[in-house]
Amino acid sequence: MEQFTLDLLDNQRPIIYLELRDSKTKINAMLDSGALFPIWVTDEDLLVDMGAICVKKGVEIGGFGGKASGNLYKFDYIQIGKLTYPGCYIVASKLDLPCHLILSATMFQNLIYEIDDKNHKLNVSIPGDESMIRNLVIEDKGGELHVLCSSAN
Repeated sequence: MEQFTLDLLDNQRPIIYLELRDSKTKINAMLDSGALFPIWVTDEDLLVDMGAICVKKGVEIGGFGGKASGNLYKFDYIQIGKLTYPGCYIVASKLDLPCHLILSATMFQNLIYEIDDKNHKLNVSIPGDESMIRNLVIEDKGGELHVLCSSAN
């Protein structure tokens, strides 16, 4: 079993810093254990500056107490600690939150993760039958978005 720990910001919410590949910009990301989709919640211009490409405009997602809409983007690569998400899809939908990105629970599917609020840590364990390379895809099936996350094993 592989393990890693990330520092949480001294905040009431589980927020970590991320540095996206080929970007000098550090962003903060909040773990939302109830979220299905990773969501970019700030200015889309920054998202494009960091190398994301818009693949579909005007997608609708469920959550946030109802429906929300946004644009579907694809990154070449996102790194969260030891986890790698090549060709990672996210939805951009501007919200008033204290972060740039919401990390969805689906991104940690079949992993063991613990939010240690007392010590301000995010602890992640990767079981031996799972890979550190994660395939996260958002697909449109009949006008409804679905998230698929699997190990590269």
